[in-house]
Amino acid sequence: MNDLVGKVRAGNVRAVARLISLVESGSDAELREAAKQLRAPGRARVVGLTGSPGVGKSTSTAALVKALRARGDKVGVLAVDPSSPFTGGALLGDRVRMQDHALDDGVFIRSMATRGHLGGLSWAVPQALRVLDAAGFDVVLVETVGVGQAEVDVRALADTTIVLLAPGMGDGVQAAKAGILEIADVFVVNKADRDGAQSTVRDLRNMIALGGGSWRPPVVPTVAVREEGIGDLLKALDDHARHLGETGEGRARRLARARDEITAAALRALRDRFGDPASDLRLYRLAQDVLDGLADPYTAADDLIAEL
Repeated sequence: MNDLVGKVRAGNVRAVARLISLVESGSDAELREAAKQLRAPGRARVVGLTGSPGVGKSTSTAALVKALRARGDKVGVLAVDPSSPFTGGALLGDRVRMQDHALDDGVFIRSMATRGHLGGLSWAVPQALRVLDAAGFDVVLVETVGVGQAEVDVRALADTTIVLLAPGMGDGVQAAKAGILEIADVFVVNKADRDGAQSTVRDLRNMIALGGGSWRPPVVPTVAVREEGIGDLLKALDDHARHLGETGEGRARRLARARDEITAAALRALRDRFGDPASDLRLYRLAQDVLDGLADPYTAADDLIAEL
């Protein structure tokens, strides 16, 4: 592990790939050792991209990578793909769309399957972020799987969250709803050359005008396939990064992220210690009591925990 992490810190791409594979599927002991070795203040800037399927997340990510590389930033990409509920495998389509950057030493692209995890991300993404941070990447782009209105995990993970929308997909109506639109630090209306784009932009700006807070999310029209508007998007990201630093909100977000990581690790340790209650005969007996009206589910749960 010492040797592997040393190579990661030196920027060895093969070592980065190996260590991310390890944190995805390694043993608990390996995960703990990797976490100890990677312990360091996070320097990489994390930008999340989310939105409904078909809005152009992968195309926008590729265009953003090109713009970041043009100014000398070292960029990591974690692209989350939907996985099969039967095999756990994924098509890795996001990586297919980013082949233009495959030979660039300053870009690392990793596809990660959701493996049944809800919320638009893979459970291993926070650990993979630590690996890329240790490897010296300046910016890490986290592209979520195509999400609906409630998959908002990326907000807790990213320093800046981009929500992408597109005209003709009902997003004008969505502007009046709670959910995914509330997590945006920057809105992108992609495919802005289509009919209805200006209406979507107007609806979003009207929604933002009704809100409060010290940061008003900008609305950036883009045509990512032609790289139009990407410069404006990069400026919006820089403006938000400056806001996070000046107000102290950036540290507050990272503090919340660390708290979530600790909670997840603690819950995983508890599950491992308890074992699988579903295979426990005590659970079967308590379930019979609930079914027969001899106990309620909450009392039964308390009894199960006490026995475990």
